[in-house]
Amino acid sequence: MYNWQLKKWADFIYNEDIINDNALKFAELLGEIFGIFKTFNSIKQQNEILDIMISEAIKTSEIEGEILSREDVRSSFLKKLGLTTTVKNIKDKRAENIALLMLEVKNNFQANLTEKKIKQWHGMLFSNSKYINAGMYRTGKEPMQIVSGAAGREKVHFEAPPSKRVPQEMRNFVKWYNNFKTKGNIRKIITKTAITHLYFESIHPFEDGNGRTGRVLIEKCLSESLGRQIIMSISQTIEQNRKQYYAELAKVQKTLLINSWLLYFSQLLIDSQKRALEILEFSVKKTQFFDEYKNAINERQIKVINKMLNAGKNGFEGGMTAKKYISIAKTTNATATRDLQKLVEIGVLKQNHAGRNTNYQLALK
Repeated sequence: MYNWQLKKWADFIYNEDIINDNALKFAELLGEIFGIFKTFNSIKQQNEILDIMISEAIKTSEIEGEILSREDVRSSFLKKLGLTTTVKNIKDKRAENIALLMLEVKNNFQANLTEKKIKQWHGMLFSNSKYINAGMYRTGKEPMQIVSGAAGREKVHFEAPPSKRVPQEMRNFVKWYNNFKTKGNIRKIITKTAITHLYFESIHPFEDGNGRTGRVLIEKCLSESLGRQIIMSISQTIEQNRKQYYAELAKVQKTLLINSWLLYFSQLLIDSQKRALEILEFSVKKTQFFDEYKNAINERQIKVINKMLNAGKNGFEGGMTAKKYISIAKTTNATATRDLQKLVEIGVLKQNHAGRNTNYQLALK
């Protein structure tokens, strides 16, 4: 039996005390992130939020098997935000859709949650689809199942309530959400967010897009409960170990006792905050880096270093090479070699694997 088939369905059983330590850690990380963020000027704050949102948009789609171009996603956000008048042609309309959805949730997190609002989100996500009934609950008679495995050997992980039950289930869900008051209590905020995601995913109200809609509900619930926009990388964290995410979800969808889900989900939020904190700390290092070296490097070197820095804290894949430098800076082999040697001499780059396989990484302090 699945959770929705149990007699007291949606009357979840849990002990909030088990996440006391995680709630304290979550609050501590909230403070650290907000502290760093406050040191940025308004333009830098906007850029940092934008970069995190771009990565989140890509990852929340990737979890569902959709690979979006980073350039398309970035252009979509810039277009929706009105930050450029020279947006390149966006080839993949799915990138525009996810950007519109995420901006809507982030900018209007204080609005009351309603069925109409959830349907609008889904409508944004599938506005260009010829195959999905955008903004409409599923209506098919066949079971809505979460399966894996090859044809003929499928494994059913979960079966959602029949379509005819969805409208009433969603009315109950929205009523439950709006009646759950957190009163600024971090432990209750985490609990509400964890149940919100589990509850919604268990109903699985749409033909497609339930995962993406369920993940923006996480951001909506946290931001609304905290009274400010949340800065975290939830989809990136889930995507990093999606097998565990689906396993934990499937396990708890067979019971109303959700202590294990609260523990897992609270740790997921902590890991997401840690990831966001690393991104912001790396941004501080980037600023310090340019402050120190901006007068010692030329325009070609700045262009290449920016390319490396944009790769993030894990570094430029494969390191920088003379061949890559030539391609990025549009220069000759001799100039590329001279520029790279100069960057090593002044301590901007460190050299690895001397010889034919020589490459360079940033020497961030």
